[in-house]
Amino acid sequence: MTQTPSREGAAQKRLTPRARVKMAMRHAEPDRVPVDFLATMEIWDRLIEHLEPDTTGIGPAEFFDPAREALLRQFDVDCRVLSYDMFCTPPEWLIHEGAAVDWWVSMNRSTPNRMWRQVNPDDTFHDIWSTHSYRMETAVGAYEGFKTWPLSKAESIEDLKQHPWPEPDWWDFSPIPNVMKQLDAHDAYHLRFRIGSVFEIGWQLRGLEEFMMDLASNPSIPLYIMDRLTEIYLENTRRVLDADKAAGDRLDMVYFYDDVGTQNSLMVSKKMWKEFVRPYHVKIIELAHRYGKPVMYHTDGAIYPLIPEFIEMGVDVLNPIQPDAKGMEMQKLKDEFGDKLTFHGGVDIMRTLPRGTREQVVAEVKERVRVLGKNGGYILCSSHHIQPDTPIENVIAMYDPTWRYREV
Repeated sequence: MTQTPSREGAAQKRLTPRARVKMAMRHAEPDRVPVDFLATMEIWDRLIEHLEPDTTGIGPAEFFDPAREALLRQFDVDCRVLSYDMFCTPPEWLIHEGAAVDWWVSMNRSTPNRMWRQVNPDDTFHDIWSTHSYRMETAVGAYEGFKTWPLSKAESIEDLKQHPWPEPDWWDFSPIPNVMKQLDAHDAYHLRFRIGSVFEIGWQLRGLEEFMMDLASNPSIPLYIMDRLTEIYLENTRRVLDADKAAGDRLDMVYFYDDVGTQNSLMVSKKMWKEFVRPYHVKIIELAHRYGKPVMYHTDGAIYPLIPEFIEMGVDVLNPIQPDAKGMEMQKLKDEFGDKLTFHGGVDIMRTLPRGTREQVVAEVKERVRVLGKNGGYILCSSHHIQPDTPIENVIAMYDPTWRYREV
């Protein structure tokens, strides 16, 4: 087999992580395939305990965990995420009696970043949107499960208006330039800003069953919820991108998420998605593009029927590319859409990583790099957060830099 480009040539012309990702997104092959890393808290903790990454010179720890950042550096990960929920500054009246803010407790922390949570006296959580969750223990690990749905009893728009909807002034994004400078002091990483979700947070407030029934029979309620969320996202994103422009235009990409797929189908019909969900996504994408920022969109599942729509909307990077979902075969996706989309993800978290041998993990990583990395357009990552039941030996094998060079 031959490699394109060769390891020897790549060593001579090393790109910065930022340049590497940008080159791949231009559908050209960089010195090697760029990589990203997302995992559950248990995986982070076990890797840090096992590898003991060097935290010298990393910090201060106000906005991200130095040990996790050190692990990303040890794995030579190219991407970093800055998220809206790192910078929440809500009014004091939002904090319930006996509750306290904790930045590090959330089970959803899949990156080094802190994440705003209000911890209640009964050990349940509220996020900035007032979704209500708890630590849900399973046979393999802990997750955030939903305890109640704050808008489940709403019967009218007037009822919805009583919800404590956040205002853009509930965030202070002024630390972002300094956080970026802190990361740049080590290397020029590819930096994306995560802004939240519309459909997903919407049903988490209303309850999935009620939200879906409303879309079919009383759409004014979910539309109002998604209107309010989108208004906040758009204004927050404007503020972040305006500040970034004034500080030198360092942010590389805007990122939002909204799961609309299951393992075998879409969560709603394509017709309903086009009518009720797509218009909000278009607004987010168009705003980012006006500032010259590409857009990364996350949706799980069997979303093959929507991929042409995503391209038409202007999605630049699609994550997480779940190979075990219906219609999501890697070669087919690359052949049909590889010149129009950059794929992010693809390494199976349901079978290969948790249940496969080291050799099977390596074989899948090499296959993803060979197929999806052809002519660029690929960022190597897991097909969702690496799950708690994954042997750390398999994670370490996946992130061996040897496999980041295409074999043809």
